[in-house]
Amino acid sequence: MKQLRLGVLAGVFAVSGVLSWAGARLWASIDTLPGVPVAAPVVLALIAAVLLATALALRARLRAQRERRPEAKGVDPMLAARAVVFGQASALVSALVAGVYGGLGVHFLLDGLDLPMRRTQALYSGLSVLAAAAVIAAAFFLERVLRLPEDEDHSPAPTT
Repeated sequence: MKQLRLGVLAGVFAVSGVLSWAGARLWASIDTLPGVPVAAPVVLALIAAVLLATALALRARLRAQRERRPEAKGVDPMLAARAVVFGQASALVSALVAGVYGGLGVHFLLDGLDLPMRRTQALYSGLSVLAAAAVIAAAFFLERVLRLPEDEDHSPAPTT
C-alpha cells in the first residue's frame, strides 16, 4: 500500500480551491451563493477525532504486544489495513473539502466582510479548513503508527 503524499494532498487542495473560488465568483454574479453549513467543521472534527482515537488505541495495543505483556491483544492485520485505508480516504476527501471551503472563504474575504452573513460564512469556511487539516494530520499519524518495519533483506549491502 502506498503512503500518503503531502504533495498530492496539496495539489488536490490547490486545484479544488481555485475551482471553488472561480465557481463562487461566477455563482455570486448570477445569483446568491449558498452558504457553508454549520455542520461542515463539526463533521470534519469528528472524523479527525475518530482517526486520532483509532491511532492511539492501535498504538497502545502494538506497544503492549512489543513489550510482551500478558494481557496484550494482537492487532488483526485486516483491521490495521482497513484503518489505514480509512485514514487515506479521509485525508484525500478532506483535502478536497478544504479546497472547496477555502475557495469559498477567499471569495468571502475578497468580496468584503461588511455584512454579518459574510463574516459568519468566512468563519465557517476557515473552521472547515482547519478541521480538514486536523483530519489530514490524524491520517498521517495513523499511518505512522501502523507503518511496518523495513525489511532487512532489501537493504543495500555494505561496500568495503
